[in-house]
Amino acid sequence: MKRILFSPHALEQLALRGGTEAEAEAAILEGERLPAERGRTAFRKNFPFLSDWKGRYYEVKQVMPVVVEAGDAIVVVTVYVFYFGGPE
Repeated sequence: MKRILFSPHALEQLALRGGTEAEAEAAILEGERLPAERGRTAFRKNFPFLSDWKGRYYEVKQVMPVVVEAGDAIVVVTVYVFYFGGPE
C-alpha cells in the first residue's frame, strides 16, 4: 500500500469541517472509490456520528478525501465532510 500524505490545504479543511486524519485514511482504505474532477479520485465513507455539529444533531458523518497519486504516495489534496440523519 502506498503511504498517505496530507497537503496543508487538506489538513486545514479537515479541521474546519470536523474530520480527522484517521477518518480520511479509513475512507481511502475502506471507502467507495469515485471519479473526481481533474482526473483525481475521491473516496467516500460513512461513520456513525450521533452528536452535534454546529448546533444541530446528526447521526452520520461522511468523509470524502480527494486524492492524487504521486509516485509512491497518495496525496490528499482536500477533504469534504458531510453530516446527515437525525431529527428535522
